[in-house]
Amino acid sequence: MARRSSVLLAVDRLGTMNILYLENHAVFAEQVTRQFLATHRVTVVPSLSAARSALASGSFDLILSDYDLDDGKGEEFVRECRTACPRLPIIGVSSHEAGNAALLRAGASAVCSKMEFDRIAQVIAGLGHEKV
Repeated sequence: MARRSSVLLAVDRLGTMNILYLENHAVFAEQVTRQFLATHRVTVVPSLSAARSALASGSFDLILSDYDLDDGKGEEFVRECRTACPRLPIIGVSSHEAGNAALLRAGASAVCSKMEFDRIAQVIAGLGHEKV
């Protein structure tokens, strides 16, 4: 429990962010949002098409992107984001090393494996987060 508290404190110090979270497993997204991103406004979208729509109609400070999605691969969205918003921080959040490597090659700023999501606050802080 102390570990969870220290993680939440680290995320709190980052300030409230608008986060777009591309994740097709709703239960996982809900769980990690509640546990590790509770102080932020998180928009969870399950598909590339929904992520494109959300990005076009909203303003986000950070993107979290999974790799394996029902309608394609997250690297596609990361490339599009890099073209449209070159300074927007993007963190790849696949459970597979190969997926995270592909997200980095596509332009993700960093990765945080789903198996180590308790480190997400540190990964975000390591980006030197600034609102864009």
